[in-house]
Amino acid sequence: MTHLTRRSTLGLMGAAATAPLLGAPAYASTKLNVGALRFTSHAASFVAFERGYFSDEGLDVEFRFFEAAQPMAVAIASGDADYAVTAISGGLISLAEKGAAKVIGGALSEEAGIDGQKILASDAAFQAGLTSPAMLDGKSFGVTQPGSSFHYMGAKISGAEGASVRFTPLQKVGAIIGALKSGQVDAWSIVPHIAKPLATSGAVHIIGDVADYLPGYQVTTVFTSAANAANERAKTEAFLRAFSRGADDFNAALVDKTAGDDAAEDMVKLVHKYVYTDRPYEKAKPSIVNGAMRINAGAALNMASVTDQVDWFKSEGLIKDDITVDTLVDPSYVEAV
Repeated sequence: MTHLTRRSTLGLMGAAATAPLLGAPAYASTKLNVGALRFTSHAASFVAFERGYFSDEGLDVEFRFFEAAQPMAVAIASGDADYAVTAISGGLISLAEKGAAKVIGGALSEEAGIDGQKILASDAAFQAGLTSPAMLDGKSFGVTQPGSSFHYMGAKISGAEGASVRFTPLQKVGAIIGALKSGQVDAWSIVPHIAKPLATSGAVHIIGDVADYLPGYQVTTVFTSAANAANERAKTEAFLRAFSRGADDFNAALVDKTAGDDAAEDMVKLVHKYVYTDRPYEKAKPSIVNGAMRINAGAALNMASVTDQVDWFKSEGLIKDDITVDTLVDPSYVEAV
């Protein structure tokens, strides 16, 4: 886990001098630790930070970066992070069941007409005949850990094809990438800003789209501690307002492409501060642009997709049978879609 902080003098002074776009700041200056992965899908938080939207709400944000979703969920539960974006996992649901976490909104989603997550095959598996998801039977599928969103996607995809796959837990996304490129695992599914560059390398092949198997999939959600959701409404609403402004900017620049070429270029440069930081800008740019997926306006939450995910985790014995969507979600903050 790494840290990044920015004392936004500009934002705090600006908030005092001008009225914020979406209401008065919740607090004069409230420190928040926001969990994130270095993925384009976390761009709404990065935009809100860089453009002073958090500061407009009186929020002094520090990022805490993780390499997988489950440690981030644990950090929320322990109070080491206040808000974050993550996929729904068995671990997150179990933390919610213990009264430690709550989903309060939606973030990344699969949407018809928008390029989404890809199903990948290693070159070795592809050359041996894994040229479509219909050929997954008997193959290995990389996951971070059992009960992860990768596990959910792999099970849904293989189940739809009547295939039996072996799930290989490798803990971190980087480890899955390495195993896929070396042929140690046969298949995986991941967001396009990671999938497409891997495919151009020749070591990995795109063999399908996740949206064909999970249309409307609520890929990631906004979540916080149950205590924040129940007792810190003003602060939580302030976070969601700032986050939603960041999402609107990102969507206009790179998803709907209504903001113009200059805005798109500015957005890619902003995201590059956090994503593919080990690459020169010109090499990172295509991955960021081609990997842009919809971040839900107003942090709206696809409850049908959330329900399907909870039901699957129960069917697999990964969470208790008496857990419901209400255990996981506080529906009072955002619109359900």
